[in-house]
Amino acid sequence: MITLLTILLLIPQQATMIFSANAEENKNWSIVNDGVMGGLSKGYLESTANYMLFKGSVSTANYGGFTSAVLRFNPISVEPKQKVQLKLKGDGRSFQFRVKADSRESYSYITSFETNGDWQTITLPLSSFYPSFRGRTLQRPNFNHDILSEVTILIANKKNEDFELLISEISTVD
Repeated sequence: MITLLTILLLIPQQATMIFSANAEENKNWSIVNDGVMGGLSKGYLESTANYMLFKGSVSTANYGGFTSAVLRFNPISVEPKQKVQLKLKGDGRSFQFRVKADSRESYSYITSFETNGDWQTITLPLSSFYPSFRGRTLQRPNFNHDILSEVTILIANKKNEDFELLISEISTVD
């Protein structure tokens, strides 16, 4: 006997667009630099029709060493088995991608990705995102929530460096 629940479980989860360069939500991005703790790093955002440019300079002076671009949005439904897909072009550097189920939480769920200088589609399983607060891994399970309300791209490679990252899309996929 097939139940409604069985039918719902068999329906594939739809991909959900979190960010598209040509959409209105470009205005919801913000920068968080290490100046919140005395650092001197500077990140900047520039919006174009084809991508969001996140660029800047990371400085380890004054106990700093990071800058980040944060996008808050109305919560979207997800399943822990889903993935986040990024369409971007980096400059060969490593970045962190962070998610939050509730943007009011002090900790994030984190994973890292590498860029290669070309346009890339990077797929990151939500279940691989581990909980972290101020650089410390927390004794909690990996991401297992049913909503997302914030994503962050952060650079913190423990060295002084300039960087540039072009982001055209962020979405969830099965």
